[in-house]
Amino acid sequence: MRPMMRLSLGLGALVAILAGVALALPSQVTIARSVVINAPESVVFSYLNDLNRFNNWSPWATRDPQLQATIAGAAQGKGARIEWTSNQRSVGQGSMEITESNPNRRVDLTVNFNGLDGTSYYQVSPSGSGSKVIWGFAYDSGSSPIKRWKGLMLDRYVGAEYNDGLTKLKELIESERRPTAPSPVPPVAVPMAPEQPAAVAPEAGEVVVPADAAPPAEAEAPAAPEQAAPEAAAEPAAAPPPQKKKRQ
Repeated sequence: MRPMMRLSLGLGALVAILAGVALALPSQVTIARSVVINAPESVVFSYLNDLNRFNNWSPWATRDPQLQATIAGAAQGKGARIEWTSNQRSVGQGSMEITESNPNRRVDLTVNFNGLDGTSYYQVSPSGSGSKVIWGFAYDSGSSPIKRWKGLMLDRYVGAEYNDGLTKLKELIESERRPTAPSPVPPVAVPMAPEQPAAVAPEAGEVVVPADAAPPAEAEAPAAPEQAAPEAAAEPAAAPPPQKKKRQ
């Protein structure tokens, strides 16, 4: 048998084996990733239901900051649509459109990732003091062996991207809800009052005058009592003349 014929037969047998294995693979492939976010369901749902916010946590926008995205249709909820284009082959082109929206619970979408059509959903449920978010993707490969082999690899490919997106969503919501520390108030210089001399206990009999009292008017010195002019010294009285004795 010629070598080329043997090679052709070998390749044919390999294709038949792969096709047989593919027929045994499930035609429906479902992928899901989840995360718990410290925020109420209404807050988380507002991010999922508004495709204008999608690029803030999209795994493809994170991979390619130059990604071009276009929003069409409704602003949010059913009918909202986003399309993106990237020059990076790993991102390529894609689109998502909301087909159903159940407030604070679930959002259903149709998606296309580089020609791979499927359906996706966001499911929100309470979890402790926060919310659990499940991002899922469903793919129907039909009877095509090639699509079934492709579906087998989707969990690794799409699952990793969904996990990155949910991690980014958690960081975004929790950081925006984290209270910011108030800016420190600069210290205000307060003028210091001059030091007052320590009070000294007054001695007995001493009158204390307050420091802020008006100084007392200077007391006039009391006038010295008028003294009578000294009288001239009286001259001594003249002695009476001696009397002569009469002769007998």
